[in-house]
This record gives sequence, structure tokens and C-alpha cells, in this order.
Amino acid sequence: MLSRRSILAATTGLVATNLIPEIAMSQTSSPAATGQAPGFYRYRVGDVIVTAVNDGTAARPLDGFIRNADIADVRQALSEAFMPTDSLTLNFTTLVLQTDGRLVLIDTGNGDLGAPTTGLWMANFKAAGFAPENVDTIIISHFHGDHINGLRRKDGTAVFPRAEIKVPAPEWDFWMDDGKMAAAPDAAKPNFQNVRRVFGPIAKDVARFAWESEVVPGIKAVAAPGHTPGHTAFDIRSGDGRLFLMSDTTNHPALFVRHPDWQAVFDFDGNLARDTRRKLLDMAVADRVQVAFYHAPFPATGHIVKRGDGYDLVPIIWNPHPQAG
Repeated sequence: MLSRRSILAATTGLVATNLIPEIAMSQTSSPAATGQAPGFYRYRVGDVIVTAVNDGTAARPLDGFIRNADIADVRQALSEAFMPTDSLTLNFTTLVLQTDGRLVLIDTGNGDLGAPTTGLWMANFKAAGFAPENVDTIIISHFHGDHINGLRRKDGTAVFPRAEIKVPAPEWDFWMDDGKMAAAPDAAKPNFQNVRRVFGPIAKDVARFAWESEVVPGIKAVAAPGHTPGHTAFDIRSGDGRLFLMSDTTNHPALFVRHPDWQAVFDFDGNLARDTRRKLLDMAVADRVQVAFYHAPFPATGHIVKRGDGYDLVPIIWNPHPQAG
């Protein structure tokens, strides 16, 4: 005779068995997970908390992207970096600095005027715990759209209502010069016009800084011309900590760190950009300083080592505890 305990056990097993297909069905019918976690990453530079904020990616055709390299050599460099060889995916990463009770941005991303796969900056900025109305100072490295369009929406409204905006004086003097715009080739005129769209309504309030000056305490402007006439890098220091923000001194490191003599189609003066790149990369090697790049794979920071006639970027180790870094 079956005991009450045996009957209960058998019944429980039957019920559990009958539930298995339903559980399996519910699991397999769930929508597939897509997307990534918010794109921000924090690390410390002395007492400064640095937050890298990603603005997405954009694919770039290889044809004509590097002026002075055979496309077969470019594809070989991408293959050696385990990257697709039919196009180049560019990343966009700005920095947010919490320093001396102030919130400072360096560059602002594509805003709402970039490629469909960009425009993630504001969502990531807010996910990192920030709000545009709390930004105190915005420092701009140069006037290409992917660095300044985040200042103003395409409907003309300003994004950061109370931030002071600081720009390199040589960059302002070039792009805001009507004579230079009139003499520029047709391909360059849209950038002149976009600079006026972004800065025109606030021109009288934009502060201009000189190279080698301290833009805000602890952030020094470093001359890095070539990519644009007034392109600027930044030497960020706090206590014993140091970060060298190279901005667009190189584009993707698999190409322009590894092959520093290559010249991107975006470079205003390719030879000067090459000389600047080698000078700053040599400094990063000699000083063993941590660097950050605008277009390097996220979180776009690491160290530079010399490799033959070129260099390599050694990424930092991901640290889940920036407060202990």
C-alpha cells in the first residue's frame, strides 16, 4: 500500500514534471537581450575623478581614409589588430572631470547631428549621475563637429544652460575668420558654417585660452596643431596623478599609434600632424604617463610603449573600484 508520503512525493514530482515544458517555453519565448550597459567608466587622477563618457561609434570607409598609405597596408594593420578589414569603426569618448568641487567637460560629442550609431552621450552622461544644468565649465579641444555639436541642438537651443565655455585661441582665430572661410575649399566650408552655428549665438561669452596656459586649475593646454590649426591636448595633474589627454592627435590607435607617420583625411596639415603625433607619443613613453584618446576603443585610456618605428597603446586594467584607484 502506498503511504501518504509516497503519494505526495509522486504527485509533487508529477506537477514539477508537468511544469518543466512551461518553464522552458517561458524562457525560450523571452525577447533576446540587446544593447550594452551605459557607456561610462570612472578612474582617478590624484584627487580628480575622471569619467569617460561614450557617444557611440561610426563606421568609416577605408578608401581615401589614410592619404599616404596603400589600402592593402591599412587592411593588413587592421587584420593584425583583429579588426574588420572592409571599414573602420570609430569610437567617440569625452571626459568629465570632478575637480575642486567643479564639474568640467572636455569636448561634448556629436549631439543630435551625428551618425545614427552616435548620439548616446547624453543618456550615458545622465546614467553616470550627471545633469547638464550642473556643468560648470566646458573645455573644447578643437572645432570638428564631433567635439562641439553637443553644445547646441540642431533646433538651435543650448544644452548646458550655465556652463562657461573655453576654447583654444588659435582654433577660434582660424575658424571664426570670415576671410579664411571665403578662401577655404568647398569641402571645408561646412565646418566653418557649423562653427558659426554652434558659437555664433554666444560668441561674446566664449573665453579663449592660449597654449601652455592653465585653463582651469590642474588642466594645462598643450599645443598639438596639425589635425586642425588650433588643435589642443591637455595635461591633467593632481597630486602625484597625471593624465595626458591627446584628443585627436591620433585617430584609431591600431592605425595611427602603430603607424604614426600615416596621415588621416581629417588632418588639416598632415605633415604637422605627424610631427605633433610623434612628439607627444615620445613624451608619453618617456614620462610613462597615462594617456587618453578621443577615438580609441572605450574607455579610451592606457599607456604608450615604443615598438620598432611605431608605438602601441597598452589599455589600462578595468577597475570596478575607482575610489580605490
